[in-house]
Amino acid sequence: MIRIHNTLSRDKQDFVPLEAGRVRIYVCGMTVYDLCHMGHARVMVVFDMVTRWLRAAGYSVTYVRNITDIDDKIIRRAAENGESIRALTDRYVAAMHEDSAALGILRPDHEPRATEHVPSMLAMIGRLIDNGLAYVAGNGDVCYAVRNFAGYGRLSGKSLDELRAGERVDVMEGKQDPLDFVLWKHARAEEPAEVKWDSRWGAGRPGWHIECSAMSQQLLGEHFDIHGGGADLQFPHHENEIAQSEGAHGHAFVNYWMHNGFVRVDGEKMAKSLGNFFTIRDVLKVYDAEVVRYFILHAHYRSPLNYSEAQLEECKAALTTLYNTLHNVPPAEVEIDWNEAHAARFREAMNDDFNSALAISVLFDLSREANKTQDRRSAGLLRRLAGVLGLLEREPAQFLRGRAGAGLSDGDIEARIAERLAAKKARDFARADQLRDELKAAGIILEDRPGGTTEWRRA
Repeated sequence: MIRIHNTLSRDKQDFVPLEAGRVRIYVCGMTVYDLCHMGHARVMVVFDMVTRWLRAAGYSVTYVRNITDIDDKIIRRAAENGESIRALTDRYVAAMHEDSAALGILRPDHEPRATEHVPSMLAMIGRLIDNGLAYVAGNGDVCYAVRNFAGYGRLSGKSLDELRAGERVDVMEGKQDPLDFVLWKHARAEEPAEVKWDSRWGAGRPGWHIECSAMSQQLLGEHFDIHGGGADLQFPHHENEIAQSEGAHGHAFVNYWMHNGFVRVDGEKMAKSLGNFFTIRDVLKVYDAEVVRYFILHAHYRSPLNYSEAQLEECKAALTTLYNTLHNVPPAEVEIDWNEAHAARFREAMNDDFNSALAISVLFDLSREANKTQDRRSAGLLRRLAGVLGLLEREPAQFLRGRAGAGLSDGDIEARIAERLAAKKARDFARADQLRDELKAAGIILEDRPGGTTEWRRA
């Protein structure tokens, strides 16, 4: 039984899909006005891992991750560049796909663009007005009347009065309450024609929150299983989605809400607005993409993830260890027997709120066993279980020839030679051989001399 930490209930719950054997999941995707950064990478990798495990557990999964291709930032950036909205968004959608493919992320089953679903947004706004939950403000925008929806604040766990006191909300002319949010923005004269659609309330464009409510409804139905995204979306975006969707349809919207933790830099959330972000592309210039994927998965998805070169170096070394095992002990072709002890522990970890960190620890137990016993079946199981997480899917030599040993300093090499000498003195010849192989894979050739000394050179 899979258990999921449900943000809405604030505890772990047994996962029971609405339809037996089938899971419908929606994840808020990127606003495409710039290159994706490591915070975006975490969202994409985490929910790729979630969908991979749901499928490995035997479910048929329909996974939707949207693209926000109309937004104030997009309009401003296109104007600054002197290009069309479509040219800008197409370019960054293509870049996002390149980055996600490099990280081993499988394409979602559906990847709707907001601009292609405006009619369904207009229909939902009309229903909210008819249900007494939306109104036309004095400036022509259509707004959601937050105080008319009894359940507002359930996801964030705050009352309306607490939210009003704690949030910075622009007070727009004609709003009935500062917390009310925009569903439809009336057209501004200075905005290009390509961001204006006709409606019964005049020309304009959708607000951000209504986009996800309408797209998820159109592709997954009015009520579905899992909705995910970054922790920063819990309020106001996901809170507003609940208000819109349940207000329009009069019944539950989503059963399980999942939020991944922030990527942090020096204790602060990584964000473009803070200027402390690292783009995926810049990171991939230095680190192998699989190292970056491992870095994201080696922590539990709900925990904070601190970005640093030291962390990435540790993850590179850890992944190198696993690949060295597969290099030294050629894996046999095996099917996963979930009753086998290691596989059962792996499954238990993943069933416990997708605990990839604990699942990865099982991989290292298998690695040690394979190295100790030279058992090719253990190596084969290591590879198959790692593959469930999208790891260890390359030939070991390909990884080891690439980035694994790049950048070893003379001091690093001397330290590993000293460790190898200590292993030989302790008669731990398997470890000594492993260190020699690691250095060889990094392009370092060792020559043992009489008297117990070792000379080395770069190949």
